[in-house]
Amino acid sequence: MIPKRLSKGDEIRVIAPSNSLQSVGGFTANQAALKRLNDLGYQVTFGQNVTVMDCLNSSPIEARVADLHAAFLDDNVKAILAVTGGYNANELLPYLDFELIAKHPKIICGYSDFTSLANAITAKTGLVTYYGPSYIAFKLADQLGDYQVQNWQKVMTQGTDTVRLTASAQWSSDAWYLPDAKRDYHDNQWQTYAKGRVTGELVGGNLNTLYTLQGTSYQPNYDRKILLIECSDDSDRYDFSRNLAALLQSIRQPQALIIGRIPTDVDLDEEMLLYILAKFPILKTIPVLYNVNVGHTQPILTLPIGQTITVDATEKWVQIENDR
Repeated sequence: MIPKRLSKGDEIRVIAPSNSLQSVGGFTANQAALKRLNDLGYQVTFGQNVTVMDCLNSSPIEARVADLHAAFLDDNVKAILAVTGGYNANELLPYLDFELIAKHPKIICGYSDFTSLANAITAKTGLVTYYGPSYIAFKLADQLGDYQVQNWQKVMTQGTDTVRLTASAQWSSDAWYLPDAKRDYHDNQWQTYAKGRVTGELVGGNLNTLYTLQGTSYQPNYDRKILLIECSDDSDRYDFSRNLAALLQSIRQPQALIIGRIPTDVDLDEEMLLYILAKFPILKTIPVLYNVNVGHTQPILTLPIGQTITVDATEKWVQIENDR
């Protein structure tokens, strides 16, 4: 179930399923994101509880559930954006009305902790969800921000066309969201661990967050799927290795693996990443592409959870197929 594409003039609702907007500076600190979306031709509205914040930088479960349900119920809203990530979107899952969501399908997009919400919604309803920029990411104002927005626009607005995604010219891993942040740009290229091309359905997101779904009724069916994983800034090599092992043990015949670029403050350089991948024989038999623009470095691609994509780990591109 692919949601209707965006058009100029459409309303986008911002909600906070994890951390509150207040935890990232509130409305004032994120005016640049609002302006960017307005300049693209969209009307931006906010959930009633988007600035409510508790001692965990989030808000009560009932407040977050109410904002999510209200966004799906409002026929004027054509897309929903998560404010940012956090640690607790999985708390919402037992209280979500998945039947309501299925009856009012629309775009919903975010990344990081949004992984649990995206994969659960797709698993329970068949609605394609999107792993891509959160609301505050739209204030990234450089060539990386341009790449990020251009690719988001392609995915969100192109109806029946396939969309091919390739590497950005550069990448960064820094505190871009701070007004006085020192930026650290690097030349970019996606890398091949195992060659090949395959077409299949995408599932996954942040590796640490996927672990919160394991063994629950909200866990997606990973079997014979293309798996997307990336790790957040607070991860380390031990988390990555252990969580990857657990994930691979729960899958029958993954079709391919896409690994997002690792943030520079994570103790997991390329040599260690390749060492960890080499522990799993299955990964030598399927296409594996790493250092892809997805996750907790900039810029962030937009990828559809639950939709057919093609991964070419030889020529180093990803293509979203037309499932209509």
